[in-house]
Amino acid sequence: MKSETLKDLFIDELKDLYDAENQLIKALPKMAKAAYSDELRSAFEEHLTQTEGHARRLEQIFEELDEPVKGKKCKGMQGLIEEGAEMIKEKKGEEEVLDAGLISAAQRVEHYEIAGYGCVRTYAELLGEDEAVRLLEETLEEEKETDSKLTELAQNINVEAAGQGEEEEDEGSRRRNTKKKTVGA
Repeated sequence: MKSETLKDLFIDELKDLYDAENQLIKALPKMAKAAYSDELRSAFEEHLTQTEGHARRLEQIFEELDEPVKGKKCKGMQGLIEEGAEMIKEKKGEEEVLDAGLISAAQRVEHYEIAGYGCVRTYAELLGEDEAVRLLEETLEEEKETDSKLTELAQNINVEAAGQGEEEEDEGSRRRNTKKKTVGA
């Protein structure tokens, strides 16, 4: 769509976000299933419920603007989800390492959404769309909260993932040292 006015751009960006949320609704159950940490799985499940609410809020905005409720293919979200799906498919490393990767993928998604919702909220303010501002601000705050929760989870999971690598290195060093002692004895 050619955006000739700020309102055109606003509607175009809302369509993009709507598709992004719907793509995420399909991806989050897969991420939850792939997570080893119960806390991470629960966070993905909770965010799925929130994401469904985000899509409903966008539907409300479309109705208020008297625009058809439809999305425009969000290629940015598609790419982010594909990266996360590759990680799940490959399942390389220890459980904690995969969980650390899933958190990283999820935070990329959150940052993308935070940027998108921040922009459309500003457009809504400039256009005097007060109800849209309220709904978009609510979603923006939830996205920020989710990002914060993921950061908290990452602090523990990343430390555990780092410990996995150290344990493997320590075990490898012990084996090498044992071989040296055996050879030199």
